Amino acid sequence: MSKKDTPEVNTTQKVQTKYDRKMEARRQQKIKEQKEEKITKAVTAVIGIGLAAVIIISIAVSVISKSNAVNGTYVKIGEHELSQAEYDYYYQTTVNNYLTSYASILPYFGVDTSVDFDKQEYMGSGMTWKDMFDEMTVEQIKQNKAMIDDAQKTGFSYDAAEDYAGFVSSLEQGAASAGLNIKQYYKENFGEYATEKNMEPFIKESLLAGAYYNELITQNTPAEDEIKAYYEENKQSYDRVNYRSFTFQAEVEEGTEEDAVSTAMDEAEKKADAMLKERENGADFEQLCIENASEEEKADYEDTETEHCLSEGKNYSGITSTSVAAWLFEEGRTQGDLTVIRDDNAQVCYVVEFLERYFDEVDNTAISNTIASQKAADYINSLVENYQVVDVKGELKYLTIPEQDTEAEQVNENSEDAADGEDVSSTDETE
Repeated sequence: MSKKDTPEVNTTQKVQTKYDRKMEARRQQKIKEQKEEKITKAVTAVIGIGLAAVIIISIAVSVISKSNAVNGTYVKIGEHELSQAEYDYYYQTTVNNYLTSYASILPYFGVDTSVDFDKQEYMGSGMTWKDMFDEMTVEQIKQNKAMIDDAQKTGFSYDAAEDYAGFVSSLEQGAASAGLNIKQYYKENFGEYATEKNMEPFIKESLLAGAYYNELITQNTPAEDEIKAYYEENKQSYDRVNYRSFTFQAEVEEGTEEDAVSTAMDEAEKKADAMLKERENGADFEQLCIENASEEEKADYEDTETEHCLSEGKNYSGITSTSVAAWLFEEGRTQGDLTVIRDDNAQVCYVVEFLERYFDEVDNTAISNTIASQKAADYINSLVENYQVVDVKGELKYLTIPEQDTEAEQVNENSEDAADGEDVSSTDETE
């Protein structure tokens, strides 16, 4: 048997040089980079799609939220369905008016405007300041809607164009003063969904309600005999007095012991008694003030252009000390009556001389307005009784809190009492 022909195998391998190995490494690295680039592009595409979806969803949610706030029903009052945008308009207006009206006495209430109102309890009532402002807002809405409905029923005619133009002009001036554009200013004053366009009907409605209220005041203007009868029943509120006074301040420092304060008050009272006796003996009241005034006050009493110790045309409520007011308005008080009034709480003693009590007929206008306002308020309250509140979104938490002495009406009384408290704490009777 002959051998089969078989191919010859070359067992000799090519020897790789350093250059060959370097080029091969570059080739493998390029392949690796190409693979990684494909993976990165795929992942980036997936992430991009995800981010785009998140942005689209976020925009959609924002658009839907805004649409619901502007067009959806937030609360129903009577037959009126209010959007959140409309409710915010009333809420922000109520809050701004309150904070402006009572700015000087907010510390008395313990309210901090830098902290969310829903995180601050309202004067130990179990309500928050947000609850209180919500209650005030709803009451204002009820009154406005009731007056608007009644105005339509009675055929009351009113063109809001001129008043609205003036209102917008004042907003533009306010925006300029605040360094804001008008768009920002609307949101600042009427809520995050407020625009000039969507606020217009709410503002015009409020102007209509205000005009109709003035019409009710006019319709309820009292007759002259009614004004006179009201004055006779409320003389103390409308009579005025002229008097002279001087204040002796007890010389005590903060933190002084009670016994030392009492001693200082005794000294002040002795000085006041001595001044009173000199006045009874014929000494000039103003000259006695100069003699007893501190160096800081002396120049005021020495001013020949004014009689610094004289107070004229003061109502009972306009006198800073209730003790002094009570003495001045006592029945039977006659010209020249003198007294010393010691006020241990304020740590002062007053020397007071009564001059005159009288009624100024200019106050007939005030009495007329008071009577008309009360009649109009009674009428509006009778209308409001039929306006029930439906908390559609469940945001008016005050509605679930048991009734206490913290309703919206009580808020105004507390505010007025606090304002009066500022006057009572004052010790300068001559201002």
